[in-house]
Amino acid sequence: MAEAIFGQVLTAMVTPFHPNGAIDDNGVVQLVNHLLDNGSDGIVVCGTTGESPTLTHAEKLHLFRLVKQTVGKRGTVIAGTGGNDTAASIQLTQEANEIGVDGVLLVVPPYNKPSMEGLYRHFKAIAEAAPTLPCMLYNVPARTAQNMDAATTVRLAKEIGNIVAVKEASGNLVQMAEIVADAPHDFAVYSGDDGLTLPLLAVGGVGIVSVIAHLVGRQMKEMHTAFFSGDLTRAACLNAQMLPVLKACFQPTTPSPAPLKAGLNRLGVNVGGLRLPLAEANEKEQAVIFAAMERVGLI
Repeated sequence: MAEAIFGQVLTAMVTPFHPNGAIDDNGVVQLVNHLLDNGSDGIVVCGTTGESPTLTHAEKLHLFRLVKQTVGKRGTVIAGTGGNDTAASIQLTQEANEIGVDGVLLVVPPYNKPSMEGLYRHFKAIAEAAPTLPCMLYNVPARTAQNMDAATTVRLAKEIGNIVAVKEASGNLVQMAEIVADAPHDFAVYSGDDGLTLPLLAVGGVGIVSVIAHLVGRQMKEMHTAFFSGDLTRAACLNAQMLPVLKACFQPTTPSPAPLKAGLNRLGVNVGGLRLPLAEANEKEQAVIFAAMERVGLI
């Protein structure tokens, strides 16, 4: 079975902003320490939850440096360097490598909707441009309009030595199981959906790139510990305990991370608002996340 090369519980970190929309460095440091103190083994910086589409190239590099400096040796840092321009993704990946991140997250290119061969060549080109840097693929068709099939993921896992993991957010557990079954034994499959974490572990997954671990990171980590120690009843109970927060973070009326940011601010972990075109959660949506947090004992 594959090892969790980056750790079991990786949190896809939100990006803290000042009221004027600038990155809040103090907020970043506070949030990183909060995550590391509450179950996170590693942090994914500038992913979807971090509002990466509205971050400039320079801001991403700044965040990579700041988070890496803050984490030190306490966990891993995975930099979101993928995009829909292969050349630009190569440049950002190489610069992230120079900063000293532990790995990069490479998303299926949004909007372009490339073929499976195009996806293969895209990821191959990025990975080979930084051949010593571990790469995690990221399949999230709900955001990118293209699903990377299991065969393409397995092909990349077998042929490109530093492509070592995938964050699978297809919502298709059969596809995830196919990757586990057909990829090299040391290729790590992470869930990209908090709600499918436990089922994925059951078919050979190694961990989660989580959103809700911002709020219930200790429970998420404990669920992994219980599962891998063979206490499946405890793991199932912990999974059930987290469901209210999961549902509240992914409300149908507002996209993530709007409810999550409201929850973190309520918790005293100050992350500010969002950048347009995302909008903050309204009072009704905030009430949902606050009620879920109260239900699980956070407030």
